[in-house]
Amino acid sequence: LAAAAPVASQAQSASDEWEYTATIYGWLPSMGGDLSVPTGPRGGGGGSAAVGLSMGDVLDALNFTFQGMLTADKGRWGMGTDIIYLDLGSSGKKTRDLTFGDVELPVGVTANVDFDLTSWLWTIDGTYLVVDDPDHPVKLLAGARMFDLSTDVKWTLEGDIAGQPLPGRSGRGDGSETIWDAIVGVKGLVKFGEDKKWFVPYYLDVGTGDSDLTWQAMLGAGYAFDWGDLVAVWRYLDYNMPSGDVLEDLDANGAAIGVTFHF
Repeated sequence: LAAAAPVASQAQSASDEWEYTATIYGWLPSMGGDLSVPTGPRGGGGGSAAVGLSMGDVLDALNFTFQGMLTADKGRWGMGTDIIYLDLGSSGKKTRDLTFGDVELPVGVTANVDFDLTSWLWTIDGTYLVVDDPDHPVKLLAGARMFDLSTDVKWTLEGDIAGQPLPGRSGRGDGSETIWDAIVGVKGLVKFGEDKKWFVPYYLDVGTGDSDLTWQAMLGAGYAFDWGDLVAVWRYLDYNMPSGDVLEDLDANGAAIGVTFHF
């Protein structure tokens, strides 16, 4: 959404004056993926254990979020920054989506899990207007995306094995990771309607670096007012990470809505 909406402000021919936008938006996607949180000492002779869990089952509570974007354009050249902060916390009761290393929970055993995650998703890019068409402006972009996350997991195992009660087992693990990737992509919009105030924004980027592959895509609809734009999109974000990292895989998708101001 934040990447797509400001393109509407560039629907006219490229200007030699600086033009700025500020976007505030809300995106609360459904999330899936795997985390591997260390639960033992690192290095030395002890090695380390890990607890893995499915985020789709435990990340269902939002504590706080901020999402916004700024852009600046002059002529065909532009730049922008997009930032998302998420503070999530949740509890999962009697779940089996928990592993220790590569070992799944035995039959008859479940886990109660308390999970907290804080993350920053920050994108910074430069753009170039390659199609200077008032009804269909198209920009190429290049930049970087940073994904920083910190996790804390507490768990208690319940159940029995072969009819024998399971002794009380509980533990705690935490982990953190900062991921940097270079990205390239394209964004633009198609205006329609009698007065050309309606438009369809689109966005696509792909990148790699610390991750094996990351990409995101957006498509939606918007309406241009004199003071700015109102936009709704569907946004998908995907990360594929090397095995053994705190974040091994992540996918997030859902609807977003926001408003862009021009000045």
